[in-house]
Amino acid sequence: MKILSAVFTTIIFVVWFIALIKLYLDNRPKNPQTNITKFMVRVAIFGSIAAILYTVPILKFPVPFFPSFLEFHFDEIPIFIAGFAYGPWTALAIIVLKTLIKLPFSGTLMVGELSDLLFSTAFILPATIIYKKIHTIKGAIIGLFVGMVIQVAIAMVGNVYAMVPFYMYMYGLDSNALLGFCKLANPKITNVQWSYAFLAVLPFNLMKDAIVMIVTFLVYKNIHRYLDKVQA
Repeated sequence: MKILSAVFTTIIFVVWFIALIKLYLDNRPKNPQTNITKFMVRVAIFGSIAAILYTVPILKFPVPFFPSFLEFHFDEIPIFIAGFAYGPWTALAIIVLKTLIKLPFSGTLMVGELSDLLFSTAFILPATIIYKKIHTIKGAIIGLFVGMVIQVAIAMVGNVYAMVPFYMYMYGLDSNALLGFCKLANPKITNVQWSYAFLAVLPFNLMKDAIVMIVTFLVYKNIHRYLDKVQA
C-alpha cells in the first residue's frame, strides 16, 4: 500500500509539473517586462486574498457529520475569479503562492496543504482552461462543472491511494485509529478507503464545490466587465 501510494503521489506531481510547464509555454508574454509586472501584481493581490481565506482560523470551519480535518475554506473563490479574468497560468501561480504562505502554519504536517494544492489545481485548472477557450458565461458554467467532476474524482482516488496512507504514515496511525476518528463524525464509515471516500470525501467536496461555484459565478458575473476594463 505504501509503494502504491508513493507511486500515485509521484504521478500526480509529474502531471501537475507538466501542466505547469505547458501553461507557461502557452502563455509566455509578448512584452516580457510589462506583462510580468502585471502578472506579479495580479498574483500578489489575489494570492493575498486567497491566503487570508486559507489561513485565518475564523474563516474556515468543520462541518457536522464529516471528520473535523475536512474543513470548509473558500480560498478557491478569488483564485477562480483571477483565473477567469487573467487565465489559468495566473490561477495556478496563486494556488502555489497561497500554499507556500500557509505551510509555516500547517497543523497537519503539510499533508492537508499538499491535498489542497493538488485538489484545488484539479478543480480550478480545467475550469479556467475551458473558460479561456469559451470566453462566455456559458463557458464559465461548463468549466465550473467540468472542474468539479474532475476534482471530486481525483479527490476520491487520491485520498484512497495517496493522502490517507500518507496521513497515517506522517502521524504514525494505523487504519483502525483513523477509522475510529472518522466514526465519531459518521458511524456509517466502515473503513478508511472507499467507504470513507464515498461517505465523506464525495459529499463534502460536492457540497463545498457547489458553494464555491455559485459564489464564483455570481461574483464574477457582476465584476468581470470591470476586471476587463482594468486589464485593458
